Amino acid sequence: MLVAQKDVAVPNESSLDLIQRLSAARGQSDALFNLVRDQSLYERPIPERHRIIFYVGHLEAFDWNLLNENAAGFGLRSVNRDLDRLFAFGIDPVGGGLPSDVPSDWPVLDVVRSYVNNIRRALDATLEKAIFDSASQWRNAFPLTTLLNVAVEHRLMHVETLAYMLHQLPLDMKIRPNDLQITSARPAGAQIVAHMMPIPAGAATIGLSREAATFGWDNEYVAHTVEVPAFEIDQYKVTNRQYLEFMAAGGYDTRALWTDDDWNWKSANGISHPKFWVKQANVSSCDSWIYRTMFDKIPFDDAPLLLDWPVYVSRAEAAAYARWAGKSLPTEAEWQRAAYSSRDGNTRPYPWGAEPPNASLGNFDLHHWDPMPVDSFPGSQSAFGVRDILGNGWEWTSSAFAPFPGFEPFPFYRGYSADFFDGKHFVMKGGSSRTAACMLRPTFRNWFQPHYQNVYVGFRCVRR
Repeated sequence: MLVAQKDVAVPNESSLDLIQRLSAARGQSDALFNLVRDQSLYERPIPERHRIIFYVGHLEAFDWNLLNENAAGFGLRSVNRDLDRLFAFGIDPVGGGLPSDVPSDWPVLDVVRSYVNNIRRALDATLEKAIFDSASQWRNAFPLTTLLNVAVEHRLMHVETLAYMLHQLPLDMKIRPNDLQITSARPAGAQIVAHMMPIPAGAATIGLSREAATFGWDNEYVAHTVEVPAFEIDQYKVTNRQYLEFMAAGGYDTRALWTDDDWNWKSANGISHPKFWVKQANVSSCDSWIYRTMFDKIPFDDAPLLLDWPVYVSRAEAAAYARWAGKSLPTEAEWQRAAYSSRDGNTRPYPWGAEPPNASLGNFDLHHWDPMPVDSFPGSQSAFGVRDILGNGWEWTSSAFAPFPGFEPFPFYRGYSADFFDGKHFVMKGGSSRTAACMLRPTFRNWFQPHYQNVYVGFRCVRR
């Protein structure tokens, strides 16, 4: 972490803050890799993804390529061009088939760690010069603050991606934290009463103004207003308990609840339950399931509070449940209005108001490994009484991921969003327990394809 020298003028505070945030984000990713036993870093917990070792190198390769190619005054000599290329690009779970590499195709761990350390030393030395030196060589390319925001949020996105990857790793391949606690915010008691909250017709402001002082990714621009007809929305995310009712009613076997594409995917892959659930052996009752947390396997029967956690499913499963319930998934504009609009027509910085995110307002910012009961945060409710809408699990919408009017790709990262404007990816909003606070802003958009079960994503339904 950079420290200002006594006899050097302190530069713009936001630049120093971003350097410190990058250092903190590195600490988060390092801590995550340290949970994996060294010999297991070459495992591939999710077939559609790279092996874990790729991400050890990728985060530094991304920073190196981003800053060295786009920040004026850098122009550093590569520490290893072959590894710069090897670790440059990840894999999208849609298309292209499954990766077929073997562990021996990747460099040994000591080589990868040396690469990481060398890049950090080189970048940190140059960043220190950039923020403490007023010379014009640092001021004739893309703003350094923009590039650093990209580096920080890219890394924190991968911290979340890595978390759900490691979730699929066998328990004996992970190192259980000494201070691990199963999270619960209240004693077991009465079941949550599922209400729908009325949302009156009105405007939803979506997107980020180009005049805004805050950072946003290219797909967040440009701010615009959408008129949303009146609708009702679930007060809480759909819970494991509610989803069990769908399964008990034969939801996975009822053809009418699924689109052709979703039914074919489900049938071809034998999908019959959420990815985070495991059926207990030799037990036939519908509710005899084991929930796989990050570090444990817990039968629902032994921990009833888990039934009040949000269910994590693919969009295909969420849409089938919504049809079974006689409802729909919300559009992006409906979700935005329910979460951030106020009754006086304005937009709130957060659903609950202007108070910055903290642990009393939701399960986010990497405080917990697993979900919490959906009624754990009474102070989180929006102007319309919708609760638990930030954190505790992303939420599916029915909206395809597409550009807003006025979209322009980042010149230094042209494919970040544009490569996914294909009608095969859908918008997710809200955030999970592993989503950093900086990405809880109203304009942030996440997206995935509808048949991907591994993400920490749930849903709530609407009635129009």
